[in-house]
Amino acid sequence: MKNTIKLTLLMCLTALISLSPAAHAETIDPTNDDYHVTQEMLDPDHDEYDEGAVDLIGKSIYKFMQFGGDTASLSAEQKAAAEGYYDRYEDAPFFGLSNVWILLCAFLVFIMHLGFSCIESGLCQRKNTVNILFKNVFIICSGLVLYAVYGFNAMYPGDFNSFFSFGSQITNADYGSTDLSYGGIGLCQTGFADFIFQAMFAATAATIVSGAVAERVKLPSFMIFAALLVGFAYPITGSWKWGGGFLDGMGFYDFAGSSVVHGFGGFAALACVLVLGPRKGKYTADGVKPILPSNMPLATIGAFLLWFGWFGFNGGSVLSADPSSISYVIVTTSLGAAAGGLGCMFFSWITLKKPDLSMSLNGILAGLVGVTAGADQLTLIGAVIAGGIAGVLVVISVLFLDKIKIDDPVGAISVHGTCGIWGTICIGLPFLTKEGVETSFITQLIGTVSIGAFAFAFSFIVFSLIKVILGVRVDETEEAEGLDVAEHGAPAYNP
Repeated sequence: MKNTIKLTLLMCLTALISLSPAAHAETIDPTNDDYHVTQEMLDPDHDEYDEGAVDLIGKSIYKFMQFGGDTASLSAEQKAAAEGYYDRYEDAPFFGLSNVWILLCAFLVFIMHLGFSCIESGLCQRKNTVNILFKNVFIICSGLVLYAVYGFNAMYPGDFNSFFSFGSQITNADYGSTDLSYGGIGLCQTGFADFIFQAMFAATAATIVSGAVAERVKLPSFMIFAALLVGFAYPITGSWKWGGGFLDGMGFYDFAGSSVVHGFGGFAALACVLVLGPRKGKYTADGVKPILPSNMPLATIGAFLLWFGWFGFNGGSVLSADPSSISYVIVTTSLGAAAGGLGCMFFSWITLKKPDLSMSLNGILAGLVGVTAGADQLTLIGAVIAGGIAGVLVVISVLFLDKIKIDDPVGAISVHGTCGIWGTICIGLPFLTKEGVETSFITQLIGTVSIGAFAFAFSFIVFSLIKVILGVRVDETEEAEGLDVAEHGAPAYNP
């Protein structure tokens, strides 16, 4: 009882102190230049618009008004900043919650690298398992370091020429702020949280290539290429949209990366496979000879890990803990995955005459890629349709690539490249999107072709140069023996 009385008295005292005008209203001078707000700063279409700076001023003005400050001394723009802050912040989750959500999503995307490792290992031959796992370990480790020292600031350079900017390392001074100054409510997190979330995306591009070139690529050559792809090429096309470049200026939309991440990786993979050639024995005079996967349970685990991680991939792309947006995006993501799995499952069953598990797993991933660009803009039925069509497209694409003798052991080109295009352009179809969405089909097509073309051209040129200088393919003896023994000196599984 005594503790309850003490607590009540303490709460009353705190409330009285907080209501005292002297305690708060005099802590700022709204006529000071630090609190100056112009109409241009409030206009999203103006070059001087800065949501983070305006929200920071709005927060101070709002407190000034709440605790007895003289509102007559405020300009109309200052009042608008305070009102905007209230609308965006007081009714939304707090900064700390948003920051924690983004970090949790980064952890989920990190788990996707384990998923890629599992599905790639499971769909390839067991004699190459160590090699596959080694590549994936290298990709995440090197990707994080390269993105920190160069890539992040090349992808998000601020004001630049809309096509290319040199990068630089992240610093303590710029990314550790715990207020709204980093990005306002629209980017409600610290710079460090933003970096780690985006870094997990960056490494994904090279994991896509890893699967497509598996079982015959030279390890040192792949490592050099992967470092250049993640550290240099990916930030360029990323800046075209997410960094405020020319595609963003055109109105191109890619919510979480159907083109920026997946299409980029898929077309980079296509270029590398063309330079590398197919695995020995895959295409014979009698047609396509299937090279059977080694571990379907492991591949299934990988697919479900990727689905799980995709909740962070798309959910984190809300960039704050806005409960309405997060909930909606998670639902469209799940519906797209499920529809993709079903579409692929039944279409491949009809086409191949038997139920194919590996196709069905890729159908789930195809559905996820198919809704990633528009997870916040597709209607619920639109997400089902987009995901289902992606599930059908991945079957057609895999069979077509085999027909023209392009060997992709895990279907990465079809899942990420083909379905990345579909996922991007489908949000230009008004019957799939929510009312009021005005995304142009032509703009979406230009955007996805631009990103895919750059990824293909860069990868073809760089991988061809590496082929001339170092070689990119192991010899036939090593390929037959398996890369685990030939390149690592140790098999994944003991007899």
